[in-house]
Amino acid sequence: MTILRQPTRAGVRDAAAKIAAILPRSPLLVAEIQGVGVAFKAESLQPMGAFKLRGAWHRLTAIDPEARAKGVVAFSSGNHAQGVAWAAKRLGMPALIVMPADAPKSKREGTLALGAEVVTYNRRTESREKIAAELAEARGAVLVPSFDDPWIIEGQGSCAIEAAAQMSEMGLGSPTHAVVPCGGGGLSAGVALALPDAKVTIVEPEGWDDMTRSLAASWIEEVGENPPATACDALQTTRVSQLTFDVLSRRDASGVAVSEAEIRSAQRWAAERLRLVVEPGGAVALAAVLAGKVKVEPGLLVLLSGGNVDTAAYAGVLAGSD
Repeated sequence: MTILRQPTRAGVRDAAAKIAAILPRSPLLVAEIQGVGVAFKAESLQPMGAFKLRGAWHRLTAIDPEARAKGVVAFSSGNHAQGVAWAAKRLGMPALIVMPADAPKSKREGTLALGAEVVTYNRRTESREKIAAELAEARGAVLVPSFDDPWIIEGQGSCAIEAAAQMSEMGLGSPTHAVVPCGGGGLSAGVALALPDAKVTIVEPEGWDDMTRSLAASWIEEVGENPPATACDALQTTRVSQLTFDVLSRRDASGVAVSEAEIRSAQRWAAERLRLVVEPGGAVALAAVLAGKVKVEPGLLVLLSGGNVDTAAYAGVLAGSD
């Protein structure tokens, strides 16, 4: 993919202004951990249940009006799909989403309910990027990647612009450390641009921690063969992009990995303490804090990135004790 420009903090601020014009800010909640007030940005409460509508709105509104009639094509396991479908519906644009056949039923149904067309593929044997690119070319549509795009990165970073303003209004000061779920790195790169003075820690599921290993090695490392099963369907990216890696590298971001048990524990904590439904991938940053893998300190901002759960699986998590 040819990148025509780089994402910038100015672009993040532009995206934040666009979002503010159409949506109220997502809530910022505060809860004590180890006696310290920690800020939680509840992106799980967005209209389609995740932060992804931010990047989608910033990207789709940047498409020339005359080109919008041919629509957009995206690939996603669910949250980016719903974000693109939500933005496309609001703009009156056709949207086609390439989704894995094993995507959560709730996310597939949510995407269809927003008016998008869905094409499925086998994530183990087929390339979603190749399928989406071919479909976009055939239709003359704009391809909207889930993270490897400057507009997407800037749009996702708008949540941190909001969070910083909310923390200031609540007397919490500026964010000094942002802890962010990471799949391909679009959200974490956007946050890194939005908060140039804050430390950034990205969090991934164990076995899918390619960004963490890439940042430690100073070059991109892919997820290995036969990665372990994870409930974090939204974070199963096998290779991060050069674009997101470069942004995070320049900011000296670091990463940690969390276990499936730690993720489930975080989901329960969010339900009990914050009264929030948070999906596995959306809970990894909280999991890292609760597991002691991120230091609890004043100015800590934790992103809860999505709440689109499979009902049966979530009921099992709440009923569990691990």
